[in-house]
Amino acid sequence: MNTPELSELLQQSAVKHLTSFRRFQAREFGSAAPIVTTDFDALYSYKRGDYQRCLRLSVHNVCTLNGQASCELLMIGVCILPEFIQLMDEDIVSLTGLMLLVNPSCREHFGNVAIFQLSLSLYLMTQCQLKLYHSSSSLAQTLDYIELARRKRSYPVSTLGQLLLKLTERKILKYISGH
Repeated sequence: MNTPELSELLQQSAVKHLTSFRRFQAREFGSAAPIVTTDFDALYSYKRGDYQRCLRLSVHNVCTLNGQASCELLMIGVCILPEFIQLMDEDIVSLTGLMLLVNPSCREHFGNVAIFQLSLSLYLMTQCQLKLYHSSSSLAQTLDYIELARRKRSYPVSTLGQLLLKLTERKILKYISGH
C-alpha cells in the first residue's frame, strides 16, 4: 500500500471515530444544547471534493443550529490542533497561522483556537456554493444566516470563528459584486 492510500484510510478512520464521538455528545448533552453530528463528515467531504454532499450536510447543520432559540451552551467545535489541520482547507490553515503569528497567546485558551459548529458549517456551505457556482441570491441567503448567527448574543464565537465568519462574508460579497 502506498503512502497516499494509507493516509486516506487513516483519515477515513479518524472521521468515523470523530463522528461516533459527536453522536455520543449529542446523546449525552443534546438536551442542553443543539449538537450536530455531521460536522466532521462535511469537512471530510469538502476535503475529498464531494461538494454536493458537503453542501447538503452543511445546510442541514446551519438550519439545525440557527433554528435553535438559544445556543448558550453551544460550545461544541473543532479545535485547530495539528492533528486536525489535515482536514482543513488552505483558508482555515492560513487564517489560523496568521492569528497565531499576530497573537501567539491565543493558543492558551480553547475558545480562541476552536471553530464552533455553526461558524464551520457556514464556511463550508459558502465554499461549496462558490465551487458549485450557486446564484447570487443563494449566497445572499447565506449572508442572512451569517447575520442571524451574529445576532444571537448567546452564540459563542471564538477569535478564530469571528475571523472565519468575516472571511466567509467577504468571500460572498466579492462573489456577488463580481456577478
